[in-house]
Amino acid sequence: MNDPTEAARRQRIKEINGEPKDRETLEAVYGQVWTTAELAKDFTIIGFMAPILVVQRKADGVKGSLEFQATPRYYFNFVAD
Repeated sequence: MNDPTEAARRQRIKEINGEPKDRETLEAVYGQVWTTAELAKDFTIIGFMAPILVVQRKADGVKGSLEFQATPRYYFNFVAD
């Protein structure tokens, strides 16, 4: 299978997980940050290809994307479609 996003995603995974950030640092850069439990409360996951999730916000049905880091697991950088 040819995935035209693979190289860019692999690079972004290295950037995110090469120097994982704490919640406060992520919030300063990206705004709101979610733990796994908070994510489940606020979003429905539609799909994912690391380090990106496609989600739908439960409050208003808006679809968008989030990025995530492995450890500690935080979700951040919500971008609405």
